[in-house]
Amino acid sequence: MSESSIRLVVGLGNPGPRYESTRHNIGFRVIDRLADRLGMSVTRSRFKALYDKGRYKGREVILAKPQSFMNLSGGPVRALADYFDISPSEILVVYDEIDLVYGRIKIVAQGGHGGHNGVRSLVDTLKAKDFARIRMGVGRPDPRIEVSDWVLGKFSPEDATTLDDFIDQGSDAVSTILTDGLKMGMNAFNCIKR
Repeated sequence: MSESSIRLVVGLGNPGPRYESTRHNIGFRVIDRLADRLGMSVTRSRFKALYDKGRYKGREVILAKPQSFMNLSGGPVRALADYFDISPSEILVVYDEIDLVYGRIKIVAQGGHGGHNGVRSLVDTLKAKDFARIRMGVGRPDPRIEVSDWVLGKFSPEDATTLDDFIDQGSDAVSTILTDGLKMGMNAFNCIKR
């Protein structure tokens, strides 16, 4: 995947203030941070998504946040991709990952859904697995805690102290992929341990 291949960057999350600070919404927060850096405002509303078009290093990029709730994310992403004539291989998705410890980032070129309902919806709706992903580690809960309660819960006070840096790191990962390509992003971020 070359640096010019990514045209649509999608952060996954749930709409509304109730979910704003939850683990499940870290994808939204990375998109907002990136938008701030690029002087963009992800506020255009269409296809059950908030999005904005801007330029990064001389080429057009679209940032988007589906507003259909996590398990239906595929519909808005498919509609945006169809409208702007974007193929799955030109999409980068940022989302929370319980199978990575908090603070770890893993960039992958493609794959299955790994039990993540938002990614499952994308795979099913795009009818493809070859979209790039940035998996943002939020850690796995204690076995006594339901996974749904965990991802819909807020970060612990301890994790919250480094959350801003982690969101910055996610935004840096997107920027690196857009500038230098997916392989360089993997080399730079997949080895970072917290």
